[in-house]
Amino acid sequence: MDPMITRRSLAGGLALLPFLPSHALAEDKLSLDALSDYLNGLQTAQSSFTQFNEDGSKSTGMLYIKRPGRMRFEYAPPNSGVVIAGSGAVILHDKKSNQPPETYPLKRTPLNLILARRVNLKQAKMVKSHTFDGEFTVVRAQDPKEPEIGFIDLMFSANPIALKRWIITNEQGTRTAVVLDGLQTGMTFADSMFETQVPTRAGNR
Repeated sequence: MDPMITRRSLAGGLALLPFLPSHALAEDKLSLDALSDYLNGLQTAQSSFTQFNEDGSKSTGMLYIKRPGRMRFEYAPPNSGVVIAGSGAVILHDKKSNQPPETYPLKRTPLNLILARRVNLKQAKMVKSHTFDGEFTVVRAQDPKEPEIGFIDLMFSANPIALKRWIITNEQGTRTAVVLDGLQTGMTFADSMFETQVPTRAGNR
């Protein structure tokens, strides 16, 4: 299986991007309340994306979100893998492999934090840091009940608030990052897109 859809590199699904120096004024930083409200208002969304892996490889594809609890990555050729979060589980399906899809609990990836029914970034011990890097407000968050699974760096632009990229660091310290090309919202997705079984492509739904 290509490293971009192994459990290690997708313990979240994202990229290795340099952070800009922290030199901006505090008023440039978006509040945790504003960011929580933004994520809670994100019911359905889609974007093309580029994923960067720690081994230097990268891949592209389409991302689909249906909150709460559902997300789908469709990787473009030559990878053509599909990763689906739904029904409390995540499956990694490599169409080039004869092996069954790999499955693990959604709560074992920091992506669970942004797919929660109610996001509250001010929850005790969830946010490890909250900074402004000169371009983005960066929130480093972890599940306070599962801190050992790693953490996610969420990067937001302002005016209007938008999620632009994230970096997941898993329990082994491996980082993977996803850069979004621009989330579009308000569309309708069939629940079948997020079924955690051997999937069909979203274009065939």
